[in-house]
Amino acid sequence: MFNAASILVLVLLGVTFIQSAYDKVMDWKGNVEYLREHFAQTDLKNHVKLALFHILLMELVSGVLCIVGAIQLVVNNGRSFGLYGGVFSCITLIMLLFGQRIAKDYDGAKTIVIYFIPAVMAVYWLS
Repeated sequence: MFNAASILVLVLLGVTFIQSAYDKVMDWKGNVEYLREHFAQTDLKNHVKLALFHILLMELVSGVLCIVGAIQLVVNNGRSFGLYGGVFSCITLIMLLFGQRIAKDYDGAKTIVIYFIPAVMAVYWLS
């Protein structure tokens, strides 16, 4: 399979973002409470619900585009959905990184960078 690495990275990102979005939907209240505490000392403290909603939407779009992109690569070697999935994944991860840096959660920020690397790889491979 010529696009095996691209397909695997897209599936990784798709599963990651769709599972994360699912968790946000299924435990909205718990996520809001945790994030209000997490951002209590920041300017984001009064915008947690709106920020969480934006992240939820970005994760859904990123995850769906990545999964559709992986399917497109398998079916007809098309790269457009995968490329968009990779780009949206990078944007989503930068948004998450921004939040972690604002909250001064540097360990959390490091974790996000681990996901950013395969997302950039997907963009590079599919460009």
